[in-house]
Amino acid sequence: MLKAREAVRNLKLYSPPLEGRTGLLLDFNENTAGCSPRVLARMRQLQPQQLARYPERGRGEEFVAGFLGLRASEVLLTNGVDEGIHLLCETYLEPEDEALIIVPTFLMYEIYARATGARGITVQAEDDFRFPLRDVLARISPRTRLVAIANPNNPTGAVAEAAELLRVVQAAPQAAVLVDEAYFEFYGETLLGESATLPNLFVGRTFSKAYGMAGLRIGVLAGNEQRMAEVRRVASPYNLNGVALACLPEALADQEYIQDYVAQVLRGRARLEHELRILGLQYWPSQANFVLVRLGERRESFVQEMRERGILVRDRNSDPGCAGCVRITIGTEAQTDQLLIALRASLQQSAAGKVAT
Repeated sequence: MLKAREAVRNLKLYSPPLEGRTGLLLDFNENTAGCSPRVLARMRQLQPQQLARYPERGRGEEFVAGFLGLRASEVLLTNGVDEGIHLLCETYLEPEDEALIIVPTFLMYEIYARATGARGITVQAEDDFRFPLRDVLARISPRTRLVAIANPNNPTGAVAEAAELLRVVQAAPQAAVLVDEAYFEFYGETLLGESATLPNLFVGRTFSKAYGMAGLRIGVLAGNEQRMAEVRRVASPYNLNGVALACLPEALADQEYIQDYVAQVLRGRARLEHELRILGLQYWPSQANFVLVRLGERRESFVQEMRERGILVRDRNSDPGCAGCVRITIGTEAQTDQLLIALRASLQQSAAGKVAT
């Protein structure tokens, strides 16, 4: 009888609640305004023949490499950052190897690592979700072949300092160290320039967040030229669709659109954090386009009441260290106005319901 490999049978199923989403979508950290108008204009110009041909990834990699100040041989375009994570696991992990994962974080690090038969070694973040440098260094062993770090982290919005990240890279020369910068545009600090001298460092970027292209599935994995050549061996030459590749140059060219959206998000983030302080709710200062807030026993009713007001937020109660927590994405200024009105009303209603109970 045909059976999946044991490592696959033992995997957790990650099934994000994507179906039936309506209203103001503040649950998946997407760009709530959508992609640049220049991207839409380019899509409308596509001809039937372009969709009938296999996509050419090389030109897109040259364009992105120039934008990032790298060589094309140091860059691989991927089907979202997810594929970049998958490729690193397939390239460097053997069964019984170890992958260090700082939690709470993006669940796909652990899923892709465990699918190879490797052991997922989780390291809990410190109080207030600070980066647990001492514990990470202590868990590095000769079996450590992957270290995955989201910076800024999801769902907490916390960051590790560059010096801390570099210590991890240097302490584990036998391991691929991925610094996932999916939320870079909202933070502004990067390790991208370090990969030339640190051959085990990989940096991930995405066009799903600030660029508003999550539906097109396009990301970037960057690293040392020799190491990237190894990763390319397990990558499909046709991993990206032609529509995404055609639109990518227009997305990068419209930096005015990106900067305006990011500026609105940063102002909205400050407004939300200020409101949470006034309301006396615990939250964690964020360097991303979302804020994690602890609502405790009110969590479930709050999520439902926000939905009834046309706003979706993400329940993160099941993440390690996030009991009673909800993650709220930040959008445009007008959307932040709508969010704050609904936030106050929902909290008042849930408080009233608790008293009545």
